[in-house]
Order: sequence, then structure tokens, then C-alpha cells
Amino acid sequence: MVRDVSDDTPTRQADAIVPDTKDWTWVVDRPCPDCGFVPTDVDPTRVGDVVRDTLPRWRAALGRDDVRDRPAPDVWSTLEYGAHVRDVLTVFDRRLTLMLTHDDAAFDDWDQDAAALEGRYAELEPATVATDLTTAGEQVAARFDTVRPEDLDRHGRRSNGSEFTVRTFGRYFLHDVVHHLHDVRA
Repeated sequence: MVRDVSDDTPTRQADAIVPDTKDWTWVVDRPCPDCGFVPTDVDPTRVGDVVRDTLPRWRAALGRDDVRDRPAPDVWSTLEYGAHVRDVLTVFDRRLTLMLTHDDAAFDDWDQDAAALEGRYAELEPATVATDLTTAGEQVAARFDTVRPEDLDRHGRRSNGSEFTVRTFGRYFLHDVVHHLHDVRA
């Protein structure tokens, strides 16, 4: 989001969403050079705790004065990242539920860029996003708290062919939440 300096009214850019075409599934095995996330450090029984630990940082980031400002035209604002993470929390909660209740669970790939456009992320109210992100975070954290040691090897697969166990799914999920905190410098 950029601001029109003539009247301080937010204006929306036509090229607001630059598609992310990377396959981020490599983060289940290798450290992320950008944010420093180390997947092998993830205790699969503490995913819920880690999610809860990020929530105050997300609320603080969404309360900043520059929450709507984009650092560059092709980089999301803190508000847009917050709305994305809110949706990630919800999507992953549904997927984890499937993995825990169905053998070899299958779930559709999620078009995060389409979700950002349809959800009009840049136009949302930051306080509402912070509240919704916290609620979704508590929900998925509670779901991860139900994972038993015997559940860690349950399988799930995305429609694009990516396969996960509950263990690697937790790593993949946490990287997204942590990486975006890095993106917004929180």
C-alpha cells in the first residue's frame, strides 16, 4: 500500500500482488537462510506453544503506525502479511484436522495470492486482523496440542503432490508464521 502524499489517503496499486511461485517445502529439512528458521530444532510436541509465542509479536506489528505502508511496490505491507498469516493459521488448522482424522489425508493446494486479492488484505482494519489472527492462532495451537506421539507419522498430501507427515507439516507451518514475522521485522 502506498499513500498519496497530497491528501494522505491510501491508494491501491494495480500490481499489488506479485505471485510467489517458490516451492517452500524444502524448509522441512533445511534451515531458511532468510529468516534463520531451523526445522530440525522444532519439537513436534511444542508447535502450539511456539505459535502462541508469536501472537504478541504479530499484535504489536499490526499496531504500528506504518502497518499499511509497503517497503517496496512488490512487497506486502505488515497488514497484508498479517492477513495472510491469519489465513495460513486457519488453512493449516483445517489441514491438520484432516491429517489427524483421515488416513492419507488429501487437501487442495491453496492459492495465497488469490486469497489476498479476494480478501482485499490491504483494505482491512489492522485491529480486526490482529484479533482474528490471535483467535486463529489460539485455535491451531490448541489443535497441535492434541497431537500425540503416535500421530506424528500420519500422512497428508497436497493436490500438487507435496507430501507431509504431521511432524514435517508442523515444521512447514511454523516456518511460514516465523518467516513472515521476519518479513515485517517484528
